[in-house]
Amino acid sequence: MQAMRQSQQVKRLQAIFRDPLLAVVLLLMVFFVTITIVLPLVAMVGESLSPEGLPLFERYLSNPVYQTILMNTLVLGTVVGIVGTLVGFLFAFVQVKLRVPFKRAMHIIALIPVISPPFAVATAAIVLFGRSGTISRGIFGVRYDIYGLDGLTLVMSLSFFTIAYLNLRGMMEALDPALDEAATNLGANKWRIFRTVTLPMLLPGIASSFLLLFVEALADLGNPLVMGGNYEVLATRVYVTIIGLYDTTGAAVLSIILLVPSLTVFLVQRYWINRISVVTVTGKPSGTPQTIDHPLVRWGLFGIVIFICGIIVLIYGTIIHGSFVRVPGVRWDFTLEHFDFVLNGIGAQAMRDTTALSALATPIAGLIGMVIAYLVVRKDFLGRNLLDFSTMMGIAVPGTIIGIGYILMFNSPIMIGDFTLIPKLTGGQGAFGGALAIILVYVIRSAPAALRTGTAALSQIDPSIEEASLSLGADNARTFRRITLPLIRPAFLAGLIYAFARSMTTISAIIFLTTPQTKIMTQQILNEVENGRYGNAFAYCVILIIIVMVAISVLYFIVGARTGAERRLEGGL
Repeated sequence: MQAMRQSQQVKRLQAIFRDPLLAVVLLLMVFFVTITIVLPLVAMVGESLSPEGLPLFERYLSNPVYQTILMNTLVLGTVVGIVGTLVGFLFAFVQVKLRVPFKRAMHIIALIPVISPPFAVATAAIVLFGRSGTISRGIFGVRYDIYGLDGLTLVMSLSFFTIAYLNLRGMMEALDPALDEAATNLGANKWRIFRTVTLPMLLPGIASSFLLLFVEALADLGNPLVMGGNYEVLATRVYVTIIGLYDTTGAAVLSIILLVPSLTVFLVQRYWINRISVVTVTGKPSGTPQTIDHPLVRWGLFGIVIFICGIIVLIYGTIIHGSFVRVPGVRWDFTLEHFDFVLNGIGAQAMRDTTALSALATPIAGLIGMVIAYLVVRKDFLGRNLLDFSTMMGIAVPGTIIGIGYILMFNSPIMIGDFTLIPKLTGGQGAFGGALAIILVYVIRSAPAALRTGTAALSQIDPSIEEASLSLGADNARTFRRITLPLIRPAFLAGLIYAFARSMTTISAIIFLTTPQTKIMTQQILNEVENGRYGNAFAYCVILIIIVMVAISVLYFIVGARTGAERRLEGGL
């Protein structure tokens, strides 16, 4: 049976190669994923298994200091996963299941962390709740030490809960209200319905959200650098090993240790995604969605969510306010010096470089994600699932590991005899001062989101539409360009928005790849924070958020314009 299945897949693959353009596209996608994702990981694994690297495994795993660091990493990931998932669940539940005011405002506030640098929240939290914080010391007279596990839990949960919120909100909206109605008709109360019907249906999504947040917490570098204090995690130890000790072999070994739990939870998360597609998709929901009307539940949960929204508004208000005062938390006199420093100093180049590189990477990431989604969903060939899995590794692997892999793989040209297959990409003498490596990292970190949105969109489109185009004589390329891509344009543009926002705000994946010739805003923000110049850091954050919001507005305008044009075309027909 297995041999027959493989034989059929080989025949389908041969059918693909009968269309030269489709075959070229498939080979290009395989080549791109292999060069940009697989080979850097292989290089890192090879470095860790070298004669110099193998003894380090025993040294690190048997050393009490590194055992503590590993335990800190796992504890942080677990706590942030639990707290962030709980906050995301509360936001989603209030949005879908309760009749309360200000839902639109709560939704917008929940999305704000997506468009800001990962450590902007940490910096503002230090100003507000640190040892000399405006609130902790100024109002309550307490010298609270926010550095450590509790502070990291606060800022990382607020930074990442949006992932869980969007995931669980979509699942709650997709639940069939007829299930609740049937349980009500059988005499069950609202609590019993929630416990025995709603919660079991959401359990795969809850587990998936927890695992995603767990991976994000393990991979995060910016927040632990700013707020970790004595609570050291593997990501910061890898950073110190590279930047402080220049030990790429030691960093590769530590990266492998960090990769094991990250990759494990990623595989488990994929299993839960498969469970979601089996359990929750029941066709078009029927019936009227039921809401929770019990006053204690309704207003109690609403109050908790409003309180969290207040904290988010307070933190981002501090960022905006802090960019206009002399010394945030100390001197409150108005000044524009911070913006002058950013706009007329190094920040001007960082703004240009970051925006230009993100703008270049965004359409590439979106197109690659959509093309691979099309190949995975619409074409059946040997290695299809492997192509999908390898592409998703771009987001499953922590960013610091990606950066180290690029240093090891592309710090010198890849030669075949006298032919240069791939030039040197990293370092000051690399392609455009390392800019090409940064663009590639931006692409591989953003393409998985476009792949997932494209896969979901294609799964809802009847293949017979494309089959009709092919039967009328159009080739695969024309069918994809004229039929498939317009149908999945909303998913395509959603992938573009995510790609630009993620590229503008990422730090861990590119921190080892920046050079004096190429400056990145997130690294400049980190430099200002580490030197205690919070006003400059806040000015950078405000400008970065404005750039991202303007770009998103432009993309939304394009969506509206294209959609309006299509409606007029359909009306004319």
